[in-house]
Order: sequence, then structure tokens, then C-alpha cells
Amino acid sequence: MDKQETIVYELKGLRRYSKDGHFVDLPADWEFVPSGDPALTRRLKATAPDYWIVKRKVGNKEFGVGLCVPKGLADGITEQLKAERETPEYQRKLEAGRRRREKEQEEYQEDFEQAVLQFLDFHSRYRELAAKLAKTITEFTTPVGSGTVARTQRIPIEQRARAAVIAWMRHNTTDYDHRYIPHVAGKRREVRRDLAHESLALLEAYRRGDDVPADCPLQRALNVAKQEKPRKSNVPKDNGFWL
Repeated sequence: MDKQETIVYELKGLRRYSKDGHFVDLPADWEFVPSGDPALTRRLKATAPDYWIVKRKVGNKEFGVGLCVPKGLADGITEQLKAERETPEYQRKLEAGRRRREKEQEEYQEDFEQAVLQFLDFHSRYRELAAKLAKTITEFTTPVGSGTVARTQRIPIEQRARAAVIAWMRHNTTDYDHRYIPHVAGKRREVRRDLAHESLALLEAYRRGDDVPADCPLQRALNVAKQEKPRKSNVPKDNGFWL
């Protein structure tokens, strides 16, 4: 008999409903297994005769939160994985994976920093400032798991660099973080667009090589940034470096 994969959606209170909008009850001999272990998820999908993929909707996005499978299946596979992960071969594979990811992250940071520099395109008299700004923005936006625009793969790196610069400036050279914005549809986007124009105008002065006062918002922000660590994604997604 063919394997049956069913997608259900979860509400608060653990109520679940099908794609057609009808509430569904978990079979008595099934259990919910939360996501978090990709290997366990893959094996459960391969082993279970039938299973549910449980998702949650946030706005227009869907996020997988786990599987519903027959009881006992997850315990057996978890024990198998535990035994495999204690072997020397697995540990060597794990370490090789860590080194590969570290190398990829280092290479990406270098590429992103260069993309930021190209977008800044400062006059030669501000070459050192451009390098400092590019490094600061890269350190703030490229950490794995930061959820920033620099981590998305949906747009080219050149667009990521531009968006990251504008976002960093919005938070560090304007009053955006402290400004009251009415809860009116489109108002926050309008404010962000206006601030982006201000930020681009400020960058143009450095691109032309104009005389810029030492206390300009950009230079003040860079002096403060030296004392700070990269921010975590603990603010609303439309209030940070996020798309």
C-alpha cells in the first residue's frame, strides 16, 4: 500500500485542521514528534506507513513544527540514531561538517563585505571609513541564524548588501528605533522608505568626496558600533534588518 503523507495545520491549544479547513483529531495510537532533529524526521518519513506533517501559519508563511506518527516509532529510531552518533566515524563526519561550514561562512563574509564596499563606492578620501563601515555591517548582519537580510538566498548578494546598508543606517543613523509610528496600514513601510532616501543622500556626500562634519550621524554610529555586539533578532521582523 502506498505511503500517505498528510499536511495539517496547528492552532494555539493544539487544535489541528486539514487543508480544507476541517478540524482533525490525532489517532489514539499516534503521537506528535516535534521538529528539531532532521535525521529523525527523515527516517520517520521513510519508515512510517502514514504520517502527518504539522505546520503553523504566520501571516502568509508556513513553518513545519513536527510530525504525527504511530506511537513507538520515534523511540526506536531515536535509539538507533543515538548509537550511530556515538561511533568514531560519526564524530569524524560531524567535525568535518563543522570545518566545512566554518570555511563557507568565512568565505561568505568576505564576499559580502566586498559587496557592501562596492555598494558604498566612497570617494578615495573616505576609503578607510568605507572599509570600517563595510566590516561593521558585515559583522552585524552575517552571523548564521541572525535572520537578517544578509542571510537570505532569495535575492542576489548585491541586493542583500544594499538592503543591509540601508537597514543598518536606519537603526544607527536615524531615530527609527525610538520613533512612534501609528498602526496604520502601510505607514511603517512609508517611514522606512523615507528614511532610506535620507540614508542614500548621506551616502552620496561620501561618494562625491564632500567635506562631511566629524559628528555626522554615520561617523557617530560607527564610533558607537565599536562597543556593541551584533544584535539578535529579538525585535519585530519589520523593525530590523529583516525583509
